[in-house]
Amino acid sequence: MTVLPDDGLSLAAEFPDATHEQWQRLVEGVLRKSGKEVSGEAAEDALSTKLEDGLTTRPLYTAPEAAPDTGFPGFAPFVRGGSAAGNAASGWDVRQRIAGTDPVRVNDAALADLENGTTSLWLAVGDAGLPAAGLARALEGVYLDLAPVSLDPGAQYAEAARALLALYTERGVEPEAAHASLGADPLGHEARTGEALDLAEAAALAAETAAAWPHVRTLTVDALPYHEAGGSAAEELGLSLATGVAYLRALTGAGLGTEAALGQLEFRYAATADQFLTIAKLRAARRLWSRIAEACGAPQAGAQRQHAVTSPVMMTRRDPWVNMLRTTVACMAAGVGGADSVTVLPFDQELGLPDAFARRVSRNTSTILMEESHLARVIDPAGGSYYVEQLTDELAHAAWEFFQTVEKSGGQAAALRSGLVAERLAATWAERSKKLAKRREPITGVSEFPLLSEKPVVREPAPAPLTGGLPRVRRDEAYEALRARSDAHLAATGKRPTVFLAALGPAAAHTGRATFASNLFQAGGVTPVHDPVSVTPETAAAAYAASGADGMAVLCSSDALYEEQAEAVAAALRSAGATTVFLAGRPGTASAAVDEYVFAGCDAVAVLSSVLDRMGVSS
Repeated sequence: MTVLPDDGLSLAAEFPDATHEQWQRLVEGVLRKSGKEVSGEAAEDALSTKLEDGLTTRPLYTAPEAAPDTGFPGFAPFVRGGSAAGNAASGWDVRQRIAGTDPVRVNDAALADLENGTTSLWLAVGDAGLPAAGLARALEGVYLDLAPVSLDPGAQYAEAARALLALYTERGVEPEAAHASLGADPLGHEARTGEALDLAEAAALAAETAAAWPHVRTLTVDALPYHEAGGSAAEELGLSLATGVAYLRALTGAGLGTEAALGQLEFRYAATADQFLTIAKLRAARRLWSRIAEACGAPQAGAQRQHAVTSPVMMTRRDPWVNMLRTTVACMAAGVGGADSVTVLPFDQELGLPDAFARRVSRNTSTILMEESHLARVIDPAGGSYYVEQLTDELAHAAWEFFQTVEKSGGQAAALRSGLVAERLAATWAERSKKLAKRREPITGVSEFPLLSEKPVVREPAPAPLTGGLPRVRRDEAYEALRARSDAHLAATGKRPTVFLAALGPAAAHTGRATFASNLFQAGGVTPVHDPVSVTPETAAAAYAASGADGMAVLCSSDALYEEQAEAVAAALRSAGATTVFLAGRPGTASAAVDEYVFAGCDAVAVLSSVLDRMGVSS
């Protein structure tokens, strides 16, 4: 009997390593079965996915393609984390956002959050939240030496900052024990509102704060306005760098040293349900900011302090429960990506003021990921992944290129005022909107698998957000407009617009296309009615009449049955009152029998808008 060495690898060692070319040949065989005759690199390209910013995700990554050395956590270029221990010591800071104008209610929410897992507070102050004078009441009972406070004060940053710092003094909090972010962000405010603020005032406040409060950061570089205006990951990063550089210039101009100026900044980024892109974005952000700190002569002071917020753009107003899944993935990506603080927005965020249940779920999302899934046990758990490292590197280069474009235009303030930022983000969003309209980027519960019978979730209105600057976009906005038309029609008539699905032949022939058509029409608030028994030319008229359809019918079956029955069934449907007959399939099939086609990749928003118009559903 042969005794194998107990190394667990000897069996594999007897086989030669596969080559990249061998793998490509196997891919060619798989693609050939699906009708694609491609070979070599073209076969690999066929499985690749194009992302924004000119990036491409390939199906396979190997060691030779790994990015440059990323160093160690806590050391420049900080790709692997801003501190040596990362989040492994105590996990990331769970920062709960509270938006409200009543100090008493804000206080109730703050105490409930802190007693149940939140480790810091993010308070909306000023025009979109609490009056600065209400901070003392809102923070009553909060141990300010234990719970960091982050402000979102808009134009009232100076008043809010002085109110918070005075509260620390009044309650006897030692300067060394106070940890806070005062949230001054003049350029972010201008992006939101179009109102220009004086950077010199913010810089003077920072110089005053740095001298007396060692752990209080005055300025926030908030990239959310650019993300919420439709910007890509590289654009979000590039604009945050340009903003950060503008603040560094103002701070050093106010007399702060470079290291002290770097210590006065906190960066805020969006975390989306695209987990790998979010992980790469946060890692790339640290690398890029480290490069700027190095150019300023303070490389070891360039550890970027990051606050990640689950993306408002991805949140849906229909089927909002699915937002819990989106925010869970986004929170996981933010934690894995090395964010210092993470805010999980409640699932009902876009419907008004979140209720207690929604706030509890958002708090517990981080708790489960850290305490039960143990995501914080390992520093930079995605590090070393060939895909993540390559994506981080490519994203960093794309972001740096855009940052240079902004700097060449005169810097962030000039780019905002000239329209460069607005035009660039609008172009990016226009391209993405095409994918959303064609359902190439699906929205679960909205453009895919919508539930028309769902009861709407109603919440108390939230304070109106700041407006006047860059727009705020949402992935669901085009479908939300269609659904709103359907809702109004339902309220006026007691019935939603209805379309008849004419399924031909056995279930095996029509199920796939009937399911596709049903999803598509429901995405626009149109109720699909499907006869329990497949229709024939003889039964089509009666089935349509019984459906209550509003002039629309859709043929659903195989191409072979379309050739046999489509013309006769379409004629029968028209005789029963159908003014438009669609066919679920590619244009050209049974072309003489039908008026229009619906198929994968068609512009669903345009089709649905046209359907509602023809049904007399007002816009």
